[in-house]
Amino acid sequence: MRGKPLRYVICYDIPDDKRRIKVARCLDGYGDRVQFSVFEALIDNTLMERLAGELEELIDEAEDSVRIYPMCSSCAAKVRKLGVMQPGPEVGEEIVFIV
Repeated sequence: MRGKPLRYVICYDIPDDKRRIKVARCLDGYGDRVQFSVFEALIDNTLMERLAGELEELIDEAEDSVRIYPMCSSCAAKVRKLGVMQPGPEVGEEIVFIV
């Protein structure tokens, strides 16, 4: 049984173009790009563990940096969005994954 979805902010700094593209494609399957190297994902713990495992396989730990920040629903509701942005799922919005 899966838990309640939580919003995560995932950001990365990857100098190698090939790895950076692979990481972005991986993240695109879980969430929405909100900046060039920042994604937001509204997923449960099971999917987060799967995503973290996939990212660990893709990166070079000696060169790359990936950070995953969990956001409680109260904090996610307080996010201030300024300027141009891509729409992402809202807190409480149902997300359906077809596998």
